[in-house]
Amino acid sequence: MNLAKPHRSEHTAAEGGLTGIDKRPVEGAVSVTGPGPRGTGGSGLAGDTIGDLRHHGGEEQAVYAFAREELDFWEGELGRALPNGVFGENLTTRGVPVDDARIGERWQLGAPGTGPLLEVCSMRVPCRTFAGWLSEQGWVKRFTNRRMPGAYLRVVEPGEVRAGDPVTVVHRPDHEVSVSFVFRALTREPELLPRVLAAGEALDPQAREHALRRIPG
Repeated sequence: MNLAKPHRSEHTAAEGGLTGIDKRPVEGAVSVTGPGPRGTGGSGLAGDTIGDLRHHGGEEQAVYAFAREELDFWEGELGRALPNGVFGENLTTRGVPVDDARIGERWQLGAPGTGPLLEVCSMRVPCRTFAGWLSEQGWVKRFTNRRMPGAYLRVVEPGEVRAGDPVTVVHRPDHEVSVSFVFRALTREPELLPRVLAAGEALDPQAREHALRRIPG
C-alpha cells in the first residue's frame, strides 16, 4: 500500500506544479472510498495526493494497481532499483495477473466486510509527468511497447486496507477485454477497438468514448 509524497515538478500540468506520483509504502490501515467525479475527486485512498485533477483521479481512477513482477522486469531493463510505489501505484501486487484482469473484474481486498471491494475499469496511459519522474530516454514509447500498463479500479464498497492484505478475485466477466487489451487497442492496435465495447458499462466512460471516436464509420 503506497501513498504520495507530494513534490513540485516541471513535468506536470497541475496548477502549482504539484505531483503525487512519488508514492511510498505505508504501515497501518488506510481508508479506501470513492473519491467523487474526475475533475474534483482525487485519490480513493485517505492521505494520498493527486496533483493534476483535470487528468487524473476521480471515481474511475480511484486506485492504481501495478504488479511487483513488472517492477522487477523494469529493474532489469533500467539497471536500477525500483521500490514499491515508484510508478505511482497505490497497490503493488504480487501473484496477481493485473494486466490480464478483465474490465469489470472485482477484487476483494482483505477480509470481506472490512476490506474494500474494487472493480477494474481502465488502464494507465503514460504521461509526461511519469516520463519526467523516471528520467529515462524514450520512456513513454518503451512503456507503451511493453503493453503492461497496470490497472485503474473504482471503489464499489469502501473499507480499510493494509500492506500484505490478500487480493481475491470475486467476479470475472466472460468477455475478452482485459486491461492490456484496452491499452493495446487505444495505442498500437486500433483494429481491436470494436471489440473493446464488449466490456460494456464497466469500462471507464472516457476510454469508451475514445474508442468510439476512433472506430471507422
